[in-house]
Amino acid sequence: MMHRFFVLAVVGMSIFLCGCPAPSRYSRPEPPVPSEWPESAAAPKIRQDSPAASDMKWREFFKDRRLQSVIELSLDNNRDLRAAALNIEKARALFRIQRAQQYPGVHFSVDAEAYRVPESLSGGGEAETISQYRVGLGTASWEIDFFGRVRSLKSRALEQYLATEQARAAAQISLVAAVAERYLTLAADRENLKLAEATYDTQKAYYELILRTRDLGMASDLEVRQAKSQVQAAQVDIARYSGQLSLDKNALDLVAGASVAPDMLSENLDAIGTFPEISAGVPSDVLLLRPDILAAEHQLKALNANIGAARAAFFPRISLTAAVGIASSDLTNLFKPAAGTWNFAPQLLMPIFDWGAREDNYEAAQADRDIAIAQYEKSIQSAFKEVSDALSLRIALADQQEALVSLVDTLAETHRLSEARYTEGIDSYLAVLVAQRSLYAARQQLVDVRLARLSNLIRLYKVLGGGA
Repeated sequence: MMHRFFVLAVVGMSIFLCGCPAPSRYSRPEPPVPSEWPESAAAPKIRQDSPAASDMKWREFFKDRRLQSVIELSLDNNRDLRAAALNIEKARALFRIQRAQQYPGVHFSVDAEAYRVPESLSGGGEAETISQYRVGLGTASWEIDFFGRVRSLKSRALEQYLATEQARAAAQISLVAAVAERYLTLAADRENLKLAEATYDTQKAYYELILRTRDLGMASDLEVRQAKSQVQAAQVDIARYSGQLSLDKNALDLVAGASVAPDMLSENLDAIGTFPEISAGVPSDVLLLRPDILAAEHQLKALNANIGAARAAFFPRISLTAAVGIASSDLTNLFKPAAGTWNFAPQLLMPIFDWGAREDNYEAAQADRDIAIAQYEKSIQSAFKEVSDALSLRIALADQQEALVSLVDTLAETHRLSEARYTEGIDSYLAVLVAQRSLYAARQQLVDVRLARLSNLIRLYKVLGGGA
């Protein structure tokens, strides 16, 4: 029986082999980006042994212990990251389900049946009751995967699972960077608030001094008004930064997934320190190792495997149903040796005509694969732009910070000299006022540029694939 069945299967399969599409082999698309970073993004001179971002754990990059504590808090409590982890568990379960389809499932069955045969249908001329009892083990409709349909579906599930894992890694990198940036923003605004408070104290002391000198006839009402305006301007900045600190703290708590304790916060940017140097590497080597790019490639592989499953639909499907057990019309004789029974039911389903559904499904699978290729290439192009932008800003912000440090030093000396000239009665208070405003604005700008530079280094670490 089995010999005749397989002969029939081979004959039937040979009829269809000539018209079936060729198998689809996966080949990684070439990265659609230059082999080197743009000249405008050329990295400043760094040590030759600087590590790649992907080789540096986030604890090695963020060395401030309070910042590390906040990042740990977010990894434990952030809901987006938790959802990404649960998606991995779901994808793993779906992969195991699909992998199990390769093997026959064995089931145990116990059933009983009784029915009455009326006398008009019974052979003996009398109504009778017939009973049957069965106990058995068997498999039902197990597909013998000659043409790779089940294997292709398993490969698709595996690649989707791997893509989910990489998506979780990408989510963690984004979370670590987001926490660090919000932490730095809060520290910068704290520093700005202290600068505004110190400026307020200085301006108030000047205002009180000018009031006394006006009462002695040594200062004008104009100078009093000018000094008072500086005090009020500082009050405005204190109120503004106080409100902004509340918003910064709320944003940090949200991304951390829990309330960040006050002792985990930094008072200023200097307390956090700087970040180590990292190498930008070669685009094709760096970008293809980013978790989001790897996730896109696994999705591409999954859709390529889906083409294999669609191709297998052109071939016959062979399934097997079999069982072995015992059966008897009398329950007392059910477990006797003579009660043994078995059944074997192979099945060959051979597609002949389906109004083009198989061809359309195959073409749709190829279109999905081509769309995934375009999305994969776009992901690489977007990543190339992100890294190029971060590298370009790293140079510009470093130069800007260096120039601002020199400017603050110059303005501080200008302010000192203008104060001395005002005290000696050489210049009016207007010169002091201008110097104070310029120095205060430059110090605020320096805080902002230091924040922008540190944020850019974090962004560069993130887009180069660090943070796992």
